[in-house]
Amino acid sequence: MVRLTEKPFFLSDKEIAWVENTLSEMTMEEKIGQVFCPIAGNPEDQALTEFVQKYQPGGMMFRPMPAQAIRQAHGVLQKESKIPLLLAANLEAGGNGICSDGTYYARPMGVAATADKQEAYRLGHVSGREANAVGCNWAFSPIVDIDLNFKNPITNVRTFGSDLDCVIDFSLQQMKGLNENGIATAVKHFPGDGVDERDQHLVSSVNSLSVPEWDESYGKVYQAMIEAGTLSVMIGHILQPAYSKALNPALADKDILPASLAPELINGLLRDRLGFNGVAVTDATPMIGYNAAMSRKKAIPATLNAGCDMILFNKNIDEDYQALRDAVNSGEVSAERLDEAVTRILAMKASMGLVAKQQTDSLVPAAEALDIVGCPEHLDLARKSAEKAITLVKDTQNLLPISPEKTPRVRVYMLEDRASGGFKDGGTSEDVFIDKLKAAGFSVEKYNYGQLNFHEIFEAGVDDLKAEVDLAVYVANYDTASNQTTRRIDWIRLMAADAPWFVQDIPTVFVSLANPYHLFDAPMVKTYINGYSANDMVADVIVDKLIGKSAFEGKSPVDPFCGVWGTNL
Repeated sequence: MVRLTEKPFFLSDKEIAWVENTLSEMTMEEKIGQVFCPIAGNPEDQALTEFVQKYQPGGMMFRPMPAQAIRQAHGVLQKESKIPLLLAANLEAGGNGICSDGTYYARPMGVAATADKQEAYRLGHVSGREANAVGCNWAFSPIVDIDLNFKNPITNVRTFGSDLDCVIDFSLQQMKGLNENGIATAVKHFPGDGVDERDQHLVSSVNSLSVPEWDESYGKVYQAMIEAGTLSVMIGHILQPAYSKALNPALADKDILPASLAPELINGLLRDRLGFNGVAVTDATPMIGYNAAMSRKKAIPATLNAGCDMILFNKNIDEDYQALRDAVNSGEVSAERLDEAVTRILAMKASMGLVAKQQTDSLVPAAEALDIVGCPEHLDLARKSAEKAITLVKDTQNLLPISPEKTPRVRVYMLEDRASGGFKDGGTSEDVFIDKLKAAGFSVEKYNYGQLNFHEIFEAGVDDLKAEVDLAVYVANYDTASNQTTRRIDWIRLMAADAPWFVQDIPTVFVSLANPYHLFDAPMVKTYINGYSANDMVADVIVDKLIGKSAFEGKSPVDPFCGVWGTNL
């Protein structure tokens, strides 16, 4: 039963009447549409019009596009939709989660490294303000995962770190900043990522904590977010075997399923034990972690029966609609269960004020609102945040600050500095480092991966290198992104020729723009810096700090030494 007058909805009598009347007038086909939140492909007006008229979805999501284009598309969608749409975005690191020209504020771990909770509020505020300007109203954030396993390739800098109190406090502030700008939150990824070292995009990953361990960690995080009023929770394709067995002792190991298919985790743990009354939405269902667990045509209705109210994305949208249609017609999914899911979705929309906005034609703000997208004010806030976040993890050789007087000839090694899919945010930062070091008076050469030869790898020694190089600067841009098995350093296969074999003879600095755990693979480096957010602005600030223009202020939200002996030396 959905409690419409209670948290998180708190609906008025008028809003309840709208929910009940709307539900009573809907056809089964319209109800099925509300359960789905597809990803948008073609942004052209005609294509969007035809899509909404055919499928009547409850929500939609675009990948980032220019602000003007995304505003136009959102306007068409809302105009053509009988019931206001939830328009979603991954507002994890700034307005760039919806607008390609939006502000990349900072990755959550970078925000946590400032040790200032107000920075988490500003992250939410900037993200929410820019998203609202283009008509977005639903954030798939905050990420409330705990980065307990440094080898996990998908949590990493997307989290607020490994400290429970930090994750709770900073997530609450980010949610506040989003909510104040009219953006509802979907905290993610229940029952909690960051324990396994695998990515649920690729496998059904496992939260292997015991029941008491879960209660004292992820349980406290979700309890705090529920008490603070999050309207939705995103359900991951993540198993929690201990709780599944505790709540359903008859379950055999082979029958334990990811949370998105597990009624004991959604209805039992999230709703009954934690008291969540809002919308449960799956993580993206094209993920292998979802599809490998059950035949898709069975999984779609099973997801609804497990307690999820909304299904995110599709493989084949017609197949998915038909699978749910067949399940409702056969009674596999009861009419009551479908109505319950749709009631929650309608209640969420009413609670967000979308119905009132639809009546005043203000679901998408006027074009003038676009002025704040990527505006100087937001970019200035982001730079100030970076100034406080960038962390000097160690400088045991007392090398810093560097100067052209001490080490005039610099060789820069760029590691993984490429835009390579996986919805990577920051692009490349090679030019920023090289140009800024040159401007500071250094003679800079880039390590040339295209001209490796036998002599350099097998014959050139320390003296040969010293004749050319006074300082080696490594810049790693292994940015956290989906569908990757690891984000560790991948040295050149031939004798690891680009690794710092010369570290005892040539002063060496290692800068990580993203992944904070590279000391695991480069423990020999004596000077190491974490930037957390792989973008040009952070790269620019790091060079300022390298040359002594500003001090390092950041405090690591995780153990950058990875619990491994010698990495701190």
